[in-house]
Order: sequence, then C-alpha cells, then structure tokens
Amino acid sequence: MTPTTMPAAPTAQQLEQRLRETLQPVTLEVVDESAQHNGHAGANGTGSGTHFRVKITSHLFTGKSAVMRHRLVYDSLQDFMDQGLHALAIEAHLPPV
Repeated sequence: MTPTTMPAAPTAQQLEQRLRETLQPVTLEVVDESAQHNGHAGANGTGSGTHFRVKITSHLFTGKSAVMRHRLVYDSLQDFMDQGLHALAIEAHLPPV
C-alpha cells in the first residue's frame, strides 16, 4: 500500500469510543502522542494518529494479570493497529476495592 491509499490514522476519540464500548472503563484517558514521534519509524508524516497512550481502569480487569489486561486493550483496538496505529503505551489498572 502506498501512503496515498492507506486508511486514515485513527483519532484519540475513536480509540476512546471503542474502549468505552468494549471494556466499560471506570476511568479512561487516551492521549495522542504522535507529534512527539515525528521522524520515528512508524510515524505517518502527518503528525497524528500513530502513537497513543491509554490510561484505563476497568472492572473487567479484575482477576487478570497485567499482561492479560494489556491483551484486552490490544484486542479491542486491533483494527486500529491494522490501520496504522504504530505504538500504544498502556496503563491498565484495577478499580479500587
């Protein structure tokens, strides 16, 4: 695929909506850090939509290891990864008891 035929990179709002639908978070913050990675491998040249940080707390993480919590987030966003999301920093927390 050439850059002109690649799907548009996802937005923070799209990622947030998907995570709200699939993981029903208690707290959620999605930060687009793409501008900090210009020139980095995987940057799409537009300065947006390639690098995100997700801070999420969900009851669905209860009883799951950190690796399993991260896997749930990645699985929820897989189609965005296929569209050009290059890097995803995840902070996946359990809700307070």
